[in-house]
Amino acid sequence: MSRIPAIDPTHATGKTAELFTLVKSKLGVVPNLIRTFGQSPASLESYLGFKNSLSAGILSAKVREQIALAVAQTNSCDYCLAAHSLIGKGLGLSPDEIADARRVEASDPKTDALLKFAVAVVESRGHVSDDTLAAVRSAGATDGEIVEVVAHVAFNILTNYTNHVAQPVVDFPKAAALLSRVQVA
Repeated sequence: MSRIPAIDPTHATGKTAELFTLVKSKLGVVPNLIRTFGQSPASLESYLGFKNSLSAGILSAKVREQIALAVAQTNSCDYCLAAHSLIGKGLGLSPDEIADARRVEASDPKTDALLKFAVAVVESRGHVSDDTLAAVRSAGATDGEIVEVVAHVAFNILTNYTNHVAQPVVDFPKAAALLSRVQVA
């Protein structure tokens, strides 16, 4: 049961109702996280604005989802793991790519470095080492991409922590269990 109730879109008023209508027009539904953000129209509007701005950034949609998966796994956010597994699948990420992102791995060396950098930002609370920054740069990341990864980390922490506090009902298919890689000798 949610600790902060998700607002029923049929009972929403004012700015919240307006934003719910916008979300429903794009997604066909208003997910529980959005309905929880609806408790604060300013928070909901900020969330949507942040999301829309980042979607027009440098990083591809697939890389954005891989970052979201790595951050959600690091922060143990079941809601976001479920949502981003489904979104990633819709963007063409294979089940292996989704699992790899959760393990902070990618077959593409630059994406792999971006994921490792994102998790380093989470784990160090932004106090990454010079070596960490040098590693992502040596993989080909530009300063713009590095700053955008930090923005995606902040955005995903917002959703992860809101889910931790509010505990909304997960209204996406549960993310697959993350199995360890089997090492073949």
